[in-house]
Amino acid sequence: MTRIYVPRDSSALALGADDVAAAIQREAAARGLAIELVRNGSRGLLYLEPLVEVETPDGRVGYANVEETDVKSLFETGFLQGAQHARSVGLVEQIPYLRKQQRLTFARIGITDPLSTDDYVAHGGLEGLRRALTMTGADVCESLIESGLRGRGGAAFPAGIKWRTVAQAKADQKYIVCNADEGDSGTFSDRLVMESDPYVLIEGMTIAGIAVDATVGYIYVRSEYPHSIAALEEAIARARAKGWLGDDVLGSGKRFDLFVAKGAGAYVCGEETALLESLEGKRGIVRAKPPLPALAGLYGKPTVINNVITLATVPIIFAKGAAYYKDFGMGRSRGTLPFQLAGNIARGGLVEVAFGVTLRELMVDYGGGTASGRPARAVQVGGPLGTYLPESQWDIPMDYEAYAAVGAVVGHGGLVVHDDTANLADLAQYAMEFCTLESCGKCTPCRIGSTRGVEVIAKIRKGDTSEKQVTLLRDLCDTMVSGSLCAMGGMTPYPVISALNYFPEDFGLEPVQPAADAAAA
Repeated sequence: MTRIYVPRDSSALALGADDVAAAIQREAAARGLAIELVRNGSRGLLYLEPLVEVETPDGRVGYANVEETDVKSLFETGFLQGAQHARSVGLVEQIPYLRKQQRLTFARIGITDPLSTDDYVAHGGLEGLRRALTMTGADVCESLIESGLRGRGGAAFPAGIKWRTVAQAKADQKYIVCNADEGDSGTFSDRLVMESDPYVLIEGMTIAGIAVDATVGYIYVRSEYPHSIAALEEAIARARAKGWLGDDVLGSGKRFDLFVAKGAGAYVCGEETALLESLEGKRGIVRAKPPLPALAGLYGKPTVINNVITLATVPIIFAKGAAYYKDFGMGRSRGTLPFQLAGNIARGGLVEVAFGVTLRELMVDYGGGTASGRPARAVQVGGPLGTYLPESQWDIPMDYEAYAAVGAVVGHGGLVVHDDTANLADLAQYAMEFCTLESCGKCTPCRIGSTRGVEVIAKIRKGDTSEKQVTLLRDLCDTMVSGSLCAMGGMTPYPVISALNYFPEDFGLEPVQPAADAAAA
């Protein structure tokens, strides 16, 4: 019986994967052919979706961008034997885009049935949890510190130190909270994990719970991800049935259980304290710090808050060892990061490689340049509040410290490419307008500063390019960076200042590099 794989994640579904899967089943039945149809997760090669794969003795052969109308001709040309077809891309594992990656967190993505517990275990699942269960909580935290894993949500705080803080706190109840409110433009790595390998997130959160003595965990998922929510809820139910969750995790006597919470659609709830407010049933507004969530988080109890990629990376660290993971990367940026190529890019998708890769390598070697065929002009790295990087900075290694040195952020690894038709003044104004809409309103620099910023940019763009207006905009940005309660207001100036610094002509200003400012210091 031939096994055929048709992805079930949101990207493939949006491009007709369900119709393709149904057509394959109908055509096989009509021809009297026995097949096993597996709805796998996406490989992350989104430019090839729907990517149908056929298992052959030589490996899995892929057929890209398959439409329902292609199915009949696929059968006629013998695709069950991996035969050539106009849609054929050969052995999937040998596609350069995939072959050159260093997949650690995403090792199972696209290979397994996301909801099959047997598949998960057969491909290395639970190895990290089983090893963690033989260790003390303190040793688990120290191993995570040794691995060099830093939070992949943007702040890049060492995950092990956060865990150790919660572990050492005294409380009758502790919590693990996964921030799956993936709201940044051009990012989709969290979604791919939740839809394509949900058990790895469950395993990572369980290891965290055991390490810090937390017995309850919540995955806070944005409401715009219905397929992720459905996959997680089904995976959690199956994990409970297998004894992976509940009162006796893998027969260890340890208790840990998980629940999914659906967000209400506010971008600011991606900020950890606003998320906690929302999770408690309140309006999602930012809390002042201190106290830190690690000491007084959910319901005032010590709480580990990490994002999806951080927690999904934990299992391989304990399965392979801290030294193995630390061997990837550079400087203080250890391991790998799933970079997401989006915007005006020929080959959009997910690329997991070690820190140290350059923006130019990601755009050209993997992304194939712009989709429009025109020269790329700027790349926004780190979400809608990230810096616009000009070509002169495309060869800086992707490293938290190297990017911070030029006033940029690696963030969640999202890259949005713009070609030479883009107007950076338009984009900068949009960043300020975005902040006015999404600000929680708690602090004045963010609430009022973004509104005034929109007004000042509009005046400059209408022709008032006097030094007074430009200085006012820079001073306003400095106030937002220095005075905002959270990254919402603190990072909104990044795209504005970078656009002013590197693309002044779009504002009607002289193309002269201005003095460094707070956002680029």
